[in-house]
Amino acid sequence: MLRSFRSTRFGKPVIALALVVVMLGAAIAAGAGVLARSASTSSYTPQTRTYTITAVPVLVHEMQSTLPYLQKDFAPGGVLDGKEVYGFMPSTLTVYQGDTLNLTLVNPADDPHTFTISEFGVNAQMPGTSSTTTSFVASKAGIYTYVCEEAEHVPFMYGQLVVLPDPATAQ
Repeated sequence: MLRSFRSTRFGKPVIALALVVVMLGAAIAAGAGVLARSASTSSYTPQTRTYTITAVPVLVHEMQSTLPYLQKDFAPGGVLDGKEVYGFMPSTLTVYQGDTLNLTLVNPADDPHTFTISEFGVNAQMPGTSSTTTSFVASKAGIYTYVCEEAEHVPFMYGQLVVLPDPATAQ
């Protein structure tokens, strides 16, 4: 049968030893946490990241002859009346706070576009059948939407810039 610690002749010393072991384990764990934090706070050096982003036609007027059902959609009163659907590829970029982004923006189609991230003051023009470059520093951590501000492409043409916090300051 199981007996409580108090009913054995070693009860008090066993309890005291168990408490010492628990306290020692907690001290070791706390010390390991401090060591892990100090090891992870090694300073992050911001990097320059280079990306190519392409404006890609998804559903545009020119596709009506290939996809006849689009005629109804693009017709007056249709779901795409006055609109065209383009996308940015890639549609998500992930960087760290403090990184510099050098972007090459490619527009293979005739329609003009913009690449706009208002929170970073970026508003690059993307004329038809051209490429252009822009550069900025991702100074604030967060998730930011980049868009094309051409009325015909709103609200379909967008992507996200994910700016992770500087690992040294994320503690």
